[in-house]
Order: sequence, then C-alpha cells, then structure tokens
Amino acid sequence: MSKIKFWIDAMRLRTLPLSVSGIIIGSGMAALLDKWDTLIFLFAILTTISFQILSNFSNDLGDSQKGSDNNNRIGPKRTVQAGLISKKEMKVGILIFTILSLIFSGILIYLSAKNLSEELIYFYAVLALSCVLAAITYTIGKRAYGYHGFGDLMVFLFFGLVSTLGVFSLYGEGFQWLVLLPAITVGLWSTAVLNLNNLRDHENDKQSKKNTLVVSMGFEKAKYYHGFLIILGLSFWFVSVLVISALTYNILLFVALIPSISLIFHLKRVFQTSEPKDLDPELKKVALITFFSSLIFALVINLIKPN
Repeated sequence: MSKIKFWIDAMRLRTLPLSVSGIIIGSGMAALLDKWDTLIFLFAILTTISFQILSNFSNDLGDSQKGSDNNNRIGPKRTVQAGLISKKEMKVGILIFTILSLIFSGILIYLSAKNLSEELIYFYAVLALSCVLAAITYTIGKRAYGYHGFGDLMVFLFFGLVSTLGVFSLYGEGFQWLVLLPAITVGLWSTAVLNLNNLRDHENDKQSKKNTLVVSMGFEKAKYYHGFLIILGLSFWFVSVLVISALTYNILLFVALIPSISLIFHLKRVFQTSEPKDLDPELKKVALITFFSSLIFALVINLIKPN
C-alpha cells in the first residue's frame, strides 16, 4: 500500500484540475453551439490527465537526474530523489503513461473523426505525439527545454491555446475568436502557476543550473512578471465574460468572474513575500481559481442559450 501512495504522490494530483481547465472551457463553448459529445469530452479529459501525469513522472525523473531535486528544494518531496521510487521504476511508469496517453488520444481522434477532415485527423495525430514529446522533454534529455527558459512558453501554448482551441475543434467547429479569448486567460494563469513554482525554487534552480525565466530575471523582477501574467489574464477573462454574456443575453455569466476576484489578494501576498518557501500555498490557489472559473463559465453559458 505504501508503494501505491508513493505513485499517487508522484502523480501530483494537485496539478490535475489546472490541466483540464482548457478542456472544460473548449467543451463548454462547443456545447453552447449544440456540439456536445459526452464521449469526446470524457476522452479529452482522460487524454489531458494522462499527458499531465506523464509530465509529472518525467519531471520527477529528469530533475533527479540533473540534480535540481535535492535536499535544498523547497517544494513537495519528489519520489525519485527521496528514494521512494527507483529511477528504473519511474522509467517504467513513464513508458506506461506514454502508452496510455497515445491510446487515449487515439480513441479521442477516432471518436472525433466524423467531425474532422483527413488533414485535421493527421494534424491531431502529430499533435498527440508532440504533446507526449513535450511532456517528457521538459526536464529529460540534454536539451530539456525547462532548463533553458522555454517552460513558460510551452505551458501557455499547451495548457491554454492547444487545450482549449484543440478540443473545441474536435467537436466539429472551426476556429472561433471568441474561444481564443478565454484560451489566452487559461494559458496566462497556467503560466503564472509555473512562475510561482519557479519563484519558490529559484535559489536551488540557480545553483543547479536550471535556467528558468525567474533565474534569468531575478526574484523581484519575476514578481512583476507574475503580476503581468495575472492581470493580463484577468483582462482577457473580463472581456471574455463581457462579450459572450452580451452575445448570449446571459447576464448570469458574470458569476464566472467571482473566483478570479481573489487573485487581487493573491498578488498582494506575492509582492509582500520575501521568503520563497511562503509562495508554495499560492500555487494551489491560482490553479484552483483557474479551474473553478473555467467550470463555472462552462456551466453558466449553457444554462441560458440564445434562440
């Protein structure tokens, strides 16, 4: 039983709600246009969660191999570094979730094939392979992009744009600029979660030569970068709610703004914090705010539909 607990710890369950936020919004927008498909939604969620767990396993192994997971690390204990799961066992776990990710994404593409052109089917197949590759190479390999400052960009693209716009198209809809607005918000807030992680660990990352943007900018400047991510995300979120509520005559949609109000207090907390370890609770807050904002948004836009 203790081994099972170690594997659950390695999955880092607290990261999963954030990973599905884009899927929830994209699916909610598709449902608004009467394009809902329960199986597509289910396998989109399973695919995204499997990608996230694959990424978490890979990070656990990769950071241990490169030495950035050590006794000086502030965040939650990593299983490989702590000796709870061996490197060999983690490689097996990575292989299993690589296979699961490909199986779930394959089923998802199959279920959506009726809505896609042949070109788009091939595109999504390549995209699935790219997601697997991105999940693994964030920290594994000599050119791991997380060690060269590209983690923020990749999180914005995959958690925000690819997740939201990608699932929306699987339901049979083409590009809609209205979907792009909330997709940008999810991408920015997801990047903010990564930035908090890097702010918390910046001293150890610097010593371990993990050159995140925080290491490049410095702790104080990275706080302003964080403020930029949060405030710009809030701006896009407000515009999304305002425009879509006007187009759908659904004033209740403003309820989706309520969770994000607490981001103002979050920013105050970040700027007042001088000890990196004190930022750890803020990761969960931003992740859950993003998740609940997305969930409320998707539910409310489908309560009242325009004729």
